[in-house]
Amino acid sequence: MSEDVTLLLRRWSGGDASALEALAPMVYTELRRLAHRQLARERDDHTLQSTALVNEAFLRLIRGPEVQWQDRAHFYAVSSQMIRRILVDHARQKHAEKRGAGAAMMELNEELAPGAPRAMELIALDDALADLAKLDSVQSQIVEMRFFGGLSTEEIACALGIAPRTVRRYWASARLWLLREMSREKK
Repeated sequence: MSEDVTLLLRRWSGGDASALEALAPMVYTELRRLAHRQLARERDDHTLQSTALVNEAFLRLIRGPEVQWQDRAHFYAVSSQMIRRILVDHARQKHAEKRGAGAAMMELNEELAPGAPRAMELIALDDALADLAKLDSVQSQIVEMRFFGGLSTEEIACALGIAPRTVRRYWASARLWLLREMSREKK
């Protein structure tokens, strides 16, 4: 199946519109799973639905700049960036509407974290990831792909062209750095 997705992605990159039609149902289920996983971390009254998040991400992917898709992992890495942007934009909009109180700490874990992050936590995470990207863009990408995209160590390694062992080491380092930075902002 991943070979089929990769083939269709490459055909789509080459301008074959029929490849996109065949690809959409194949990737939609996985995108929906990623969106559901992210929204499960949100508070119960969150106004963004999984379907809306997937549709918006997919629209941005197909309407955005032309991408030369390398493979399935590359597609989901870019998808995780789209999901991050949509969630952070939504959080910023809600925060601007509320101008709410301070945020509690968000647990950075690739598994579902207990509790529900608020808009402020997503904004703080996004800001911290932007700072991390200035120091080490690879570590920032790893956090984005794992936290927002739900990609496995092996998928991230494939997407970035590095060893899985390096991904695990960078993930641990980035996670500690982000937790330190986010706890510093909270004070």
